[in-house]
Amino acid sequence: MNKITVSAIINAPIKKVWDCYTNPNHIVNWNFADPSWHCPSATNDMRIGGTYKARMEAKDGSFGFDFEAVYTQIESEKYFSYEFGGRVASVDFKNNDSQTEVVVVFDAESENLVEMQRAGWQAILNNFKNYTEHN
Repeated sequence: MNKITVSAIINAPIKKVWDCYTNPNHIVNWNFADPSWHCPSATNDMRIGGTYKARMEAKDGSFGFDFEAVYTQIESEKYFSYEFGGRVASVDFKNNDSQTEVVVVFDAESENLVEMQRAGWQAILNNFKNYTEHN
């Protein structure tokens, strides 16, 4: 299975970056790839075997889906991995003083072009960066 990597350097300390990435009160504010979409709800049971759920949908109600994953590894404020639909993703948080690099690696799926998948996940990560730096 192809692995796709996206990353961003966030101008915020790791504690804030981790909180904004994992706290459902923050997730609903950044977890979408396009401004015509939103994330109306999210839950996060952040423990090995725990479930992450996020509802992603078009603001006009024309389409939506639930993203659901189960955590397989967690090292607080450093790393976590999860399985979703037979695929795996990992998220690394690298502390660099007042900045934090977030690196997401995930298994590509076969329905959409790799570049389209990379662009979508990178857009979500860019939203995360913007949200975290301005809140």
